[in-house]
Amino acid sequence: MNILLIFTFFIISGAVRCFDVIGYSGGSVLVDSHKPWYTDVKQYLYTWQNNKWNILIKNEDSRKWIKERRFTLFCTENGHLMIFIRDLNTQDSGTYRIGVEDKWSTKMSLKVTEDSCCGASQRVMVNTGQTANFTCQYSQDYKTNEKMIFKKGNEMIETFISTTNVKTKKERMNIHDDTQIDLLSVRITDVRSEDAGVYLCGVYLNKTSYSYSILTAVHLHIMSKVGVVTASGYSAGGIIFKCHHHQYKSNTKYVSKESDGCCERKSPSVQDQWMDNGDVCVYDDTRAGVLMVYFRELNAGHAGTYRCGVNPSQYTDTFTQVQLHIKDDTVLSHWWVNKSVSVGDEVNITCQIPEEHQFSPKVFCKEDENHICQSVIRSEVKVNDFSDKSVFTVIISDVTVRDAGVYWCGAETSRTDFTFISLTTKVQLKLSMPPVFGDEGGSAHIICPYDPIYKSKSKKLLKS
Repeated sequence: MNILLIFTFFIISGAVRCFDVIGYSGGSVLVDSHKPWYTDVKQYLYTWQNNKWNILIKNEDSRKWIKERRFTLFCTENGHLMIFIRDLNTQDSGTYRIGVEDKWSTKMSLKVTEDSCCGASQRVMVNTGQTANFTCQYSQDYKTNEKMIFKKGNEMIETFISTTNVKTKKERMNIHDDTQIDLLSVRITDVRSEDAGVYLCGVYLNKTSYSYSILTAVHLHIMSKVGVVTASGYSAGGIIFKCHHHQYKSNTKYVSKESDGCCERKSPSVQDQWMDNGDVCVYDDTRAGVLMVYFRELNAGHAGTYRCGVNPSQYTDTFTQVQLHIKDDTVLSHWWVNKSVSVGDEVNITCQIPEEHQFSPKVFCKEDENHICQSVIRSEVKVNDFSDKSVFTVIISDVTVRDAGVYWCGAETSRTDFTFISLTTKVQLKLSMPPVFGDEGGSAHIICPYDPIYKSKSKKLLKS
């Protein structure tokens, strides 16, 4: 539950007064002192505990937004000192002292109670150009009170729109108070990236020198679709997405599949290395600004619409919509190649690809120990691409133990800010060892070389 209370009080110069403030567990309080900030003087917030004043905030460097854990002091546009305490709990109850050194001070008695009058925090996601709608329930005791919307900006919480103050009206924003069902409705048309952020909706209460607002937080996420592309893969094969985000190299990137209006995001928890994330593997290349997504063992269930995106900010998404088609080609199952070669020899591998990719750049990659297909870059590996055919050959000379393993042949297709690699031919390359001879009753030495990357793996010797 997110509840925000706003209190406005007036302070008589030269006197220290105490004000009673009620907050709600899980909510917040926002207190406007209506007293000057005084840029060149230290602002402070103390709490009375264990028979002494304890410092929560003390501004030492003239900043106009000072945040310490859940407590914030900031300067409003009109130069007032404002206090904001979020995520309240019953332990926050007590006496506080707020002020500016050698200028003014006041005491605040805060009581935190449990109350279910307001709804929980909301998350609203909408595409640019569409309409965003959200609602906030309030207590029936506040039917006739003014309702308002605040927006939490960069080091500022400002009044955005009100049900009674015509000066706050916004061109694309509409607020409606349905007193029959105690519901405040907000609509923003033709949403834009600048509309993203946290909105606080609530009720204004005027009691003598106090003003209260009970608010619910609404997190509005704006998503911008920058393009639509198609990609095709084949059952039992693989496919690699490369989503280019050159402007946001270090920002959080993700891939998600659209399903019944919901998107479950998959983001790499660590940058610049492959991360296994369920049925896909993801790699956030921060140097190139590219998110790579690898689907293994494709099947019909992988088909659908995906979003390959990045978060330019906390509440904005930019994504390319990818429509993935999976083709069930029975011929492809015969494009699995088994090769045996002796160490030091040369091996020729013939790769077949679907006709639709015959004019595309060819790809030859090898699975690592995590079954991620990595590009092969060695002078001993040569790819002969006959661009007018659906066949290309790979020649590996001077074969070593490191060359044994699983390879894939495929083709690369590039679009604006998006590339995909369709992997179609699987190649199993095995090393054949020379025969071992031994005399009856004697001993025989069998040497099985292996790639050093498998040093920590268990080894087996089998007799066929």
